[in-house]
Amino acid sequence: MKIEIITPDKRLYNGDTDLVQLPGIDGLFEILNNHAPMIAALGAGKIKIRELNGKLSYFEIKGGVLEVLNNKILVLAD
Repeated sequence: MKIEIITPDKRLYNGDTDLVQLPGIDGLFEILNNHAPMIAALGAGKIKIRELNGKLSYFEIKGGVLEVLNNKILVLAD
């Protein structure tokens, strides 16, 4: 699946992944391939991305909004 993380200033990340862990306003949650469509509010914390080759990347955010649709994750982050 594809993920794109955008802030008001720049694009933080754009690539392929097989697992994403995000800080929801009620706690951490994960998204895997073929996840059901959803929209969620994000709280402060770290986004963890596991790339297809197994490499882990982390991005610190202060909050934001997430959309999952057709194996594409869009994060609008602060």
